[in-house]
Amino acid sequence: MRTSLKGKVALVAGGTRGAGRGIAVELGAAGATVYVTGRTNNSQRSEMNRPETIEETATLVEKAGGHGIAVQVDHLVSEEVRALISRIDQEQGALHILINDIWGATQIEWNKSVWESSLEYGLHTLHLAVDTHAITSHFALPLLIKNPGGLVVEMTDGTDEYNANHYRVSFFYDLAKAAVNRMAFALAHELQPYKSTALSLTPGWLRSEAMLDAYRVTESNWQDATKISPHFAISESPIFVGRAVAALAQDSNRSRWNGKSVSTGELAKIYGFTDLDGSRPDCWRYMIEVQDAGKPANVTGYR
Repeated sequence: MRTSLKGKVALVAGGTRGAGRGIAVELGAAGATVYVTGRTNNSQRSEMNRPETIEETATLVEKAGGHGIAVQVDHLVSEEVRALISRIDQEQGALHILINDIWGATQIEWNKSVWESSLEYGLHTLHLAVDTHAITSHFALPLLIKNPGGLVVEMTDGTDEYNANHYRVSFFYDLAKAAVNRMAFALAHELQPYKSTALSLTPGWLRSEAMLDAYRVTESNWQDATKISPHFAISESPIFVGRAVAALAQDSNRSRWNGKSVSTGELAKIYGFTDLDGSRPDCWRYMIEVQDAGKPANVTGYR
């Protein structure tokens, strides 16, 4: 049973771009009030040096039918997160949905062992990917559990099963993404007595703004990128993961997912939502059965 999110308050931590932006927009489309946080606003950029801003995301939330509120926050700074949650409490009196989508790493040293990698940058990656989630949960969850039925979504890359059996081509990246899956598992145990749900969610190959730029395409002609990387045919838009989160938030029986690690493709089969083109890309099954198996790119039966 799905319900409207009108009257519900969501925090999308790391909502400047990519999956976070898609999630914020779709929560807004379902009627939620959405606090959008990140380091890049109209007057300052993060170390990622991307043009997207939290204000842009908040505006998109408004256009979708929700209420978007942009707040500049560095989720590595405890006092900034504390102030954010205090503001949400004062302005709304509740927090019903927490999306931990913070990432912000600018470069991964792929195909390098831990001893070959830059220790300084590797540890910074872990701080950005792990510490931020823990800090945000520490301050946000006391407000969330004031009302039963809260939802916490830990955003990561790769399902628990996939990451447990596949090396993610970087010691620090591998550790960061596995840690986020485990966070959701731990939070599920801690939140269950408060009738709240925690899970980890992974999109597939995401057509983020940065990914589109890397392939020199736009959302309207993204398929042109398959000429460079044929397996890009399985990719999905940020709206797809946004619809996954909106479906979870509107599911009165979402507790069935407590402690689980799920993917957008898996949830699309259950809830029936689609990507912008009407398809349901099942990236992680494709990764195992086609890409990792060394087969030629062919998305037939996978989207």
